[in-house]
Parts: sequence; structure tokens; C-alpha cells
Amino acid sequence: MNLTQSDSDLIRPVVNFTFNYLFLTTLGYTFVLIGTSLFYSEMVDYIGLRAITNFFTGKYSKSKVEDRVFMFLDMKSSTTIAEKIGHKQYYQLLNDYYRDMTSAIVSTEGEIYQYVGDEIVVSWYYKKGIKDNNCVRCFFLIKDQMEKRSSSYQQKFGVVPRFKAGIHSGQVTAGSVGVIKKEILFTGDVLNTTARIQGQCNEEGVDLLISQTLEAVLDLGKKYEAQAKGSFELRGRDQMIDLFSVDRI
Repeated sequence: MNLTQSDSDLIRPVVNFTFNYLFLTTLGYTFVLIGTSLFYSEMVDYIGLRAITNFFTGKYSKSKVEDRVFMFLDMKSSTTIAEKIGHKQYYQLLNDYYRDMTSAIVSTEGEIYQYVGDEIVVSWYYKKGIKDNNCVRCFFLIKDQMEKRSSSYQQKFGVVPRFKAGIHSGQVTAGSVGVIKKEILFTGDVLNTTARIQGQCNEEGVDLLISQTLEAVLDLGKKYEAQAKGSFELRGRDQMIDLFSVDRI
């Protein structure tokens, strides 16, 4: 079939329109896809992958009881450091400090529950927390990372952050709270107790304390040494609790 010049003149605008439409449509979809991906990435950074997943699955739309392991990790002498380097530099130090912890937390299957000033609260599902001593191993992986980055902190801030931690396990009630800003909240005695255990590190002059409840189910013998520190009546608790310091062999 031979096309005349007039036929070509009629077909060309249709072809051009179709091509331009397909191009613009593809370009539009590409921008939407990139925008959605960037938004998702930012939301994961701000509120965490767990919170995003739980939102879409509705996991915590109703409260539920869970067995969990918690680690409260607190920077030593944070007030002194802030006064020494100034609040702007201290903010940057905290940002670097938390960033450098992330790989250790992720590699041990932990979840960042909260940042509370210079303190970070890490949580594990119970089985994940005790598997391969993940909760204890996380602490020492963070310690290794800080030692590896010590020269960088010293050069940038004139100080190297040190920290102490308490680890404990128990049941919590987990659920979604809030209206304008929703978040997952854990409630239970285990959180208060873990915070008190961490506070006891100063009294005992150690960097890591764990509860006897946790020490009994971990397999620490091959890589770690647990030393009984005695029974303590922690503030806010009626019952005594046995604590152990943990060091690497």
C-alpha cells in the first residue's frame, strides 16, 4: 500500500502525539516512582522499618503481650561533654554516635525502640535477643565500632564517647498510641527494671550489667565471662534482683 503525501501529513501528527503521550506518561510514572521511593526511605529513616511495617499490617492496632529483651545504653559524662564542646557540636556528636551504633543493632536483629537524649533503648523479640547471645553481642559490637572510630571522634570533637548498659528480659504490653503522631509503646516492669540495672553500672564500676533472668538463658561461656555482683534492691522495685557484669574472654 502506497501512502500519498497527504496521507503522510495526516498520520505524522497522530504518530507524534502518541509518541509524546507515551514519553510523558512514562516520565510521569518514573517521577512518581522515584518520589514514592524517596518518601518511603525518609519515613523508614524517621520512624523505622518496624513502625512502617506495623502500620500497614495493623499488627499493634490492638494491644498484645510480648516477651522481649531490652537494652538501655547510656553515654557516660554526657553533661560534661555537652558543656565542654557546646550544644551544636554535642548534637553532631550524638548524631554520629547513634549512626555508628546502627550496624551493630541491625546485625544482631535488634530494633531501636527509643532515643531519649543521650540514651538509646534497643529491643529484641525474646528468641532473637537470646539467639547467639545477640543482646550481649550487640553491646560489644558497638564498643568495637566506637574504638575503631575513636580517632575520628577525638579529631572532630576532642572527646571519645563512652557508655554503659543494662540488659533485662520480660513481658511487656505493646500497642499503638497517639492520634496525630502514632507510635508503638511498650509498657511493663521490665522497662523500669532495665533502666535501674543500667543505673547500677556506676555503683559497680562496670560497663555492662545483665539480670540473672537473662544470664540463666544465655550461652555466655565460650566468649564471655559473667561475674555475679550480688542481689540488689533497685529503686521502684519491691523484690531483690541478682545482677551479673559481663566481659569478653
